[in-house]
Amino acid sequence: MRIGLLTGGGDCPGLNAVIRAVVRHSIKGYSSEVVGFLEGWRGPVDNLSMPLTLRTTDSIINRGGTILRTSRTNPFKMDRGAERIFENMERHNLGAIIAVGGEETCSVANKLHKEHNLPVVAVPKTIDNDLNATDFSFGFDTAVNVVAEAIDRLHTTAESHNRVLVCEVMGRHAGWIACYGGIAGGADFILVPEKPIVVTEVVEAIKKSHARGRDYSIVVVAEGARFDSDKPAADSDEENGNRSPGFNGIGERLAKIINEETGYETRATTLGHIQRGGSPTAFDRVLATRFGVHAVDLVHQSKFGRMVALHGGEITDVPVEDAVDKLKTLDLGLYKVAEVFFG
Repeated sequence: MRIGLLTGGGDCPGLNAVIRAVVRHSIKGYSSEVVGFLEGWRGPVDNLSMPLTLRTTDSIINRGGTILRTSRTNPFKMDRGAERIFENMERHNLGAIIAVGGEETCSVANKLHKEHNLPVVAVPKTIDNDLNATDFSFGFDTAVNVVAEAIDRLHTTAESHNRVLVCEVMGRHAGWIACYGGIAGGADFILVPEKPIVVTEVVEAIKKSHARGRDYSIVVVAEGARFDSDKPAADSDEENGNRSPGFNGIGERLAKIINEETGYETRATTLGHIQRGGSPTAFDRVLATRFGVHAVDLVHQSKFGRMVALHGGEITDVPVEDAVDKLKTLDLGLYKVAEVFFG
C-alpha cells in the first residue's frame, strides 16, 4: 500500500516525530511507501508532494515545526477541492491518507470521510489541548514547559523591580496552557476564557499578596480571556488563519487596569508564537511517535474515519467526529487547584 501523509493547521512541536514514526512503521512494518503532501490539505488538492524515506526522516525527531510545512487550507472552500484530492490520490496510487492536525484539519478529514468516503485516519495535534476525545495532544507539553520557563524568568525581574508582570499566553477558547503553565510557574493569578475576568478579584488578590510583604506579582492570562463586561470575541478566520482583533491585546489591557487600580508598576509580556516553536519535549516526542505508529496500524486494518487518542496512558482510537463535535475546554476542577494560590 502507498499512504499519503499531511500536517495541517498551526505548526507544533512533535509533528516531525509523527512523520518519522509513520514512515518507519510503514516501511519496516508493512513494506508500504509514504508520500508526503505539502502545506496541509493544499497538498493533496494541488498535488504538492515529496517522497518520504527512512533516510530523509531518520534524524528529525528532535526538530520543531514540520518538514512537510503546513497551512490552514480548507478543500471545501476551493474549486472542486474534494474531487481533486481523489484525483491526486489516484495519480499517486494511494490507498489512504493520514492527516495530522487540530480541530480544523480533523474536521475536514471527518467531512471528507462522511460525505466522500475518503479513506483517512487522523492524528490529533494542538498546543491548546482543546481537541475532544483524547486526554492530551502532542505539542501541549512543550508549550506548557515554554510558559513555565518564561514565568520563572519573569519572577526574577518582577522581584528585582517590585513590579506586577502580566504574561499573556496562547489559548483562544480554552485555558489549558494558561492553567498548567501558571500552576507550574507559581503564578499569583490565572485568567482563562472559561471564566470572565472580574477585575476587582484580580486587584484584591494582588493587594492581599503585597500586604503580606510580597512586593511583586505574576498574572497569567490566556489570549482569549475577556472581561465580564466584554462581548464574546469573534472566532478566527479559518480559511486564512488570521486571529480576530478580539483576541489581541488582553495582556496589555489588563496590565493598564492593574496599574491604575493598584498603583503598582505593571508591565505585560506576550509570549506568542514562542510557545509553538523549538524542539519538542521528551513527552511530546514519545506521544507523537506512539500516535504515528498506531495511525499506520489503523490504515492497514482499514479502520478509516478514526482518530488516534490517548486515554489513561493507553493509545487507542475513536471516531474522528467525536474529536470535533465540541471543544474540550479547561477542566474547572483543575482551575480550583490553581485558585488555592490566588492572592
